[in-house]
Amino acid sequence: MRGLAVLPLLGCASIGHAEERVQEIIVNGLLPASDDTYRTTRVEVGPLGDRSLLDTPYSISVVPVNLAENQQLQNVRELFRYIPSVQGENIRPQSRGLQAGVVQNTRIDGLNIAATTDYAIEQFERIEVLNGLAGALYGPASPAGTFNYVFKRPTERALTALKFGYTSEGNILAHADVSRRVGPDGLFGARINLLSQNGESYAEASNMRRRLASASFDLRPAEGTRLEVNSSYYRYTATGFPGTFALASGVTYPDPTPDPKQAGLGYRWAGDDNTIFLASGRLFQTIGSDWQLNAGLLYMSNDRASTVPTLTLTDNAGAYRATTVTTTFALDRVLSNHATLRGKLVTGGVSHDLFVGTTGFLWKRYTPFNTGAITLGTGNLANPAIFAQPALPDFKFRFHAQTTQQQAITFGDTLGIGEHVSVLLAASQSWIEARNINRTGTVTSRYKDNGFSPTASLMVKPRGNMTAYVTYASSLQQGDAAPSTAANAGEALAPYRSEQWEVGYKLDLGKVQLALAGFQIERPYAFVGTDNVFREQGRQRNRGIELTANGRLTQHLNIFAGLSLLDPKLFDTGSALTDGKRILGLSKLAFNLLAEYRLPMLPELTVSADVAHVSERPGNNANTNMVDGYTTVDLGLRYQMDLNGQALAFRLAVDNLFDERYWANIAPTGQNGYNAAGNGIGTLGAPRSVRLQVQVAL
Repeated sequence: MRGLAVLPLLGCASIGHAEERVQEIIVNGLLPASDDTYRTTRVEVGPLGDRSLLDTPYSISVVPVNLAENQQLQNVRELFRYIPSVQGENIRPQSRGLQAGVVQNTRIDGLNIAATTDYAIEQFERIEVLNGLAGALYGPASPAGTFNYVFKRPTERALTALKFGYTSEGNILAHADVSRRVGPDGLFGARINLLSQNGESYAEASNMRRRLASASFDLRPAEGTRLEVNSSYYRYTATGFPGTFALASGVTYPDPTPDPKQAGLGYRWAGDDNTIFLASGRLFQTIGSDWQLNAGLLYMSNDRASTVPTLTLTDNAGAYRATTVTTTFALDRVLSNHATLRGKLVTGGVSHDLFVGTTGFLWKRYTPFNTGAITLGTGNLANPAIFAQPALPDFKFRFHAQTTQQQAITFGDTLGIGEHVSVLLAASQSWIEARNINRTGTVTSRYKDNGFSPTASLMVKPRGNMTAYVTYASSLQQGDAAPSTAANAGEALAPYRSEQWEVGYKLDLGKVQLALAGFQIERPYAFVGTDNVFREQGRQRNRGIELTANGRLTQHLNIFAGLSLLDPKLFDTGSALTDGKRILGLSKLAFNLLAEYRLPMLPELTVSADVAHVSERPGNNANTNMVDGYTTVDLGLRYQMDLNGQALAFRLAVDNLFDERYWANIAPTGQNGYNAAGNGIGTLGAPRSVRLQVQVAL
């Protein structure tokens, strides 16, 4: 886990006494902040708008930019490791043991994006995760949570921050973050983030390159009016790293776990080559003193050429068959939208926070004309083979293969009943339409449906700094398509309906935030039965508890911690092999504890440690193959100082201190958790690495 690379963000302030320096130098981003912890007090909750985190009837995790900076994180997937209820390494992000959709569950500034590739953390201010069902607020989606990435905005004070970094084996990083505001009353603001990273990483003959150019602008032409415009170009290439591991029938994951640095598990020519372009705009308009209209539009293209190898283990002695080009789609284009009118009024002594809005997207997918897995050869983990580059398809010679369109009308009201009780009622009416198209341009199948997704919450505040709540939600998601091996290959199932109950308690103690949530999620489960037909034939039930603690326990000790207990099971399958068994790849226990200690005798120096643990996971549907859990420890040091009026920070991180070998992720191939082979796909965790960084605010 990338836990601890500790190094805070510097503050832009001159320093006097040591204790005064401590208060000014611990900052959010590179600007002075009054709160020197990783606490977040407010969050955007879809059409509900900006809400106090304490007063939301949901389990919501927020990881701010200063934590990402201090831990030297380089992408969103690394950040997800700090949220135990979330899995996000080498897969689409998911929470509470449920896989997210490609587009439905992931957003930037509340607008849908494709989640099939990497995103540079350097362009975001924070990452927000609403765990569980949210169809009443966001439209049809998997019950896997809502992941919202928030762009950095222009700052009120001028900002110029330069950062230079080094990672083990010679990977070099340079990053500039510049913000300016000009004109009367700061009429126009701009923030630019530029990133260049290139070099070898831990695997032999590997290379990891990142290029980012991100720009955010805002305009305040009149009081109560704000216009935001954003654009981003990101190129990510990673070759030579270990591929994914699959299992033939009856084969188990090898023990001990393979060494990810071992030659032959990846190839110099094989990996990911992803290019993301996006542009978005949002309008915020105040109407009178109690109403606000906001609307947004986002376009993105996600162009990817994936040659990541797959090593399919064919026996328990380490023999494997290597293939490449196993990804079907090479381009995603998404045009997403939202618009919401929110307002307040009082009737009969009851306050109302009302909203009505719409949200949706148009999503097109493209497939290369020449596609299909390419067999490279065979080998053995005891002495892995190196394969030369085969003739690869032209990933840009492709055809339009799928179109999905989704739109929802959302509406709701939060009723304030006296000083201590409030009730949230919300719902969405949604429409889903999808088409599959072959290489000749002929529509081979169509899908069209609609449905209703409600939610209701009761919130009680015994005191101003605490909230207890109970929430019920029912949500639609688009039905899965039958796999190519099924008798009904390509058939789209009717929308699924998931249901969730959640109870929670939140407490704000000033410098420390605590939250506890218990939940149960149930949804239909589709798979191929003995008749070789793919249809709903089971029921998934995930029960769990989530606990988070965030803030400063003492003057010198700061923590960011979470624990997730999960009981994910499958029922009504008609087979003793799978009925009542745990869902493939999911652990019962996951926790993460990031602790930072600021030395009393030298407050410029902070020591940090991050401990992450994941318990064992089923490697197959029958739970007869269990994959060991793991514990990783990351250590970090950061030193902050003022040099001739400039804030300066030095950061050192040792990740995976004890060089633990582990399976970072075990996942099914199907989005709904289904895997025709009955086994999971595994990816190796990264070995020990060292990151160095220096950052200056000019």
